[in-house]
Amino acid sequence: MVTNKERMLSYRSSTAEIEASGTETAILSVGATEQFGPYLPMHLDTLIAEKYAEAFGKTLNAYILPTLPFNTSEEHANCKGTITVSPAVLSAMLEEIIVNLARQGFNKFVLCNGHGGAYWESAFVKQINYKYPDLVLITTHRHLAWEEALQHSGLQGLDEMHAGLLSVSTAMWLCPNIVEMKSMGSDVPRENKKFADYIFWDKLTEDGCWGKFEDDKFTSAQLAEVGEKFWTFYIGKRSENLKTILDDAFRMKMS
Repeated sequence: MVTNKERMLSYRSSTAEIEASGTETAILSVGATEQFGPYLPMHLDTLIAEKYAEAFGKTLNAYILPTLPFNTSEEHANCKGTITVSPAVLSAMLEEIIVNLARQGFNKFVLCNGHGGAYWESAFVKQINYKYPDLVLITTHRHLAWEEALQHSGLQGLDEMHAGLLSVSTAMWLCPNIVEMKSMGSDVPRENKKFADYIFWDKLTEDGCWGKFEDDKFTSAQLAEVGEKFWTFYIGKRSENLKTILDDAFRMKMS
């Protein structure tokens, strides 16, 4: 039996539990609802963002908010089912959430994002820290963690932008029961990267995949193991020194 003391603080907790914890830190996370090629579910980035939030929440004993399932997914917007929202709308929503919590005494915030195309993120963090002097909002940076995670999971040298081997491995770890394991993707001409921010990806790729997966090379168990190894290592790297960075940022800003 899990006691209240052992349970992570989240939107599933009660008001009394959150008050008793004494926490002043909240975790905001943003995923996406977008195409991952013809066969993978569209909520992968949201599942990844939830993993970030869980790990960061444990590290900081923080209040974990529900993950927002929409993001700036313009490059995929021609693919049926994809949802994209503007940076202005997304930033306004996140700011409202921060303001609500700041009125209740929260003053440290961490933003984690599961979507690689969230180009608004760094500008939002800077603007919030400029606009609100009594709180601090941070995010975590990749540095070399991505490359180290690829090596750790046996994917060193993988050249994949979206919906290839790593994406299938991720899905087989996080939601295997709804994955249709079929070959997908193609060799996208390298020169197409020049247009990735300007043209819908259904015009730059054969099937929305900027990567490749061949279904006869790995078993389901092997793929799930790769996905778990990669993300556990990568998120762990981004969790390193997180408490120190957040506390130091708050102390320096308030001094």
